[in-house]
Amino acid sequence: MKNLFGYLLGLAIFVIGIPALMWMVSGRPCPYVPDSTVLCIVSVALSVCGLILSIWSITYMRMIGKGNPFDAYGHEVAPRTKHLMTDGPYRLCRNPMLVGIYIFDAGVLVWLWSAWPLLIVFAEVVLLTIQVFSEEKRLEKDFGQEYLDYKKRVGRYWR
Repeated sequence: MKNLFGYLLGLAIFVIGIPALMWMVSGRPCPYVPDSTVLCIVSVALSVCGLILSIWSITYMRMIGKGNPFDAYGHEVAPRTKHLMTDGPYRLCRNPMLVGIYIFDAGVLVWLWSAWPLLIVFAEVVLLTIQVFSEEKRLEKDFGQEYLDYKKRVGRYWR
């Protein structure tokens, strides 16, 4: 049940809540569809690619890592991973789920084509970066030298 709660919380916050907040501050009507076909195509492509990367990362971590990394500022929201992830999407960067969310957010930004949602994304990036620092400390504690070596080989957000 704890697994399901963590996944539903992530869905509610990152796929529904933050985009809804971005739309609210954009001043766009509901429903809103851009006039430009190019904006629609780019937006959908970014959003789908971001979701695919995030879902691949979550699935890979669940299957191989036997857990989930989602700690909310030091509070375990879902069972923690039992194995350090260094392959699959984690060979590309140490935080592919977040990179996927940022790509998804870029798609929403393109769809809305408004400057105000950038404030929401900026706040999200700041809060998630603080979270990443917390997770890195936990991963160092849990996996020691193996994690330190991985940090040297693979970047936080990009190889």
